[in-house]
Amino acid sequence: MADLGVYGLIALVGAVVTLVINPLARRISVRIGYSAEPDERKVHQVVTPYGGGGAMFVGFCVALLAALLFPVTRAVIFGSKEMFGVLLATGVMFVVGVLDDFRDMSAPAKVGGQVLAATVLYFSGCTMYQLKLPFAGFIVLGPSVLPIITAIWVFALSNAINLIDGLDGLAGGIVAIASGTLCVYGLRLEELGFLPTSNVGPLIAALTFGICVGFLRDNFHPAKLFMGDAGALMLGLLMSASTMVIGGRTAPAGGVTFFFFAPLLIPVFILGVPLTDAIWAFTRRTISGQGFHTPDKNHIHHRLMRLGHGHRRTVLILWLWTALLCGFVLFPLFYPSTNVFLPAALAVMVVGLFTWSSPLLTRQRRAERAAYESETQS
Repeated sequence: MADLGVYGLIALVGAVVTLVINPLARRISVRIGYSAEPDERKVHQVVTPYGGGGAMFVGFCVALLAALLFPVTRAVIFGSKEMFGVLLATGVMFVVGVLDDFRDMSAPAKVGGQVLAATVLYFSGCTMYQLKLPFAGFIVLGPSVLPIITAIWVFALSNAINLIDGLDGLAGGIVAIASGTLCVYGLRLEELGFLPTSNVGPLIAALTFGICVGFLRDNFHPAKLFMGDAGALMLGLLMSASTMVIGGRTAPAGGVTFFFFAPLLIPVFILGVPLTDAIWAFTRRTISGQGFHTPDKNHIHHRLMRLGHGHRRTVLILWLWTALLCGFVLFPLFYPSTNVFLPAALAVMVVGLFTWSSPLLTRQRRAERAAYESETQS
């Protein structure tokens, strides 16, 4: 992967610019009252300024300009209008997030903004073309369903990142690990000839990785700056764009197993933690008759903290889970012989994760602990 160094430099530019902008974004946020107030459903106990989303957006734009200095990435940018569509859609999602941070938008309005960003991606051509389904082969997506699938993809990933953004450094770290993995994955596919070198996915992933790394210094516990919905929705948009153009365009790989039935499963695994949390949140709130956007304190990170893990330890545990899941994506590309062991290892991971953080088992453990404490006191 000869171009990995170039993409690494672009990511470095994004990280440095975001890091430098963070203090300025913090001061501006404090001055205009753009801050997160503590309440009963939030973990943080002090007023913390937003503005991290703005710093990351500036870092993204500057790093994209820096990409024009390198012939390989300049050809990717000007090879189609997709990268310009990504920039415009990112701006749309950032504005939607800022408005939500300030005014707490209604769910329909928020979804409308996400659909608008997805529409921009679709008309710029930044979307998937096909799906590889287990036992069904490749299915080419027609123009009648492609806009709907694009909107669903953007909605799912954007809200998954937004929901997991409940602890200092959690969302930023998870997206950094996932986007870094996706960049390497895309470049490796290019090297193997299964993805054209003009694909914008690795560049989007490298930019996303850089701005997340630059943001983490001021966001790790105790955080000096939050990304807010502006940052979370923006990162979700970038991850949806990069996964669509990599996972939805990989050529048929005769005789090569890309993580079982990948690329369909790429985003499912590299973003396994936030997607699992989003599915549980949707199920939980639907059963209780609540709206999907109704906040609560029953997310994965909340459960881990109730099990006795501290703030930083909970974040590190979920980072490690994300890194482990990303390893399942990368290993088959570099070491094809590991494919035979992955199903069993995956089954062990799923059972372990369910046993550890299942809502039913967590509730049972709390009941047993309460009963034990009651007997001890009596």
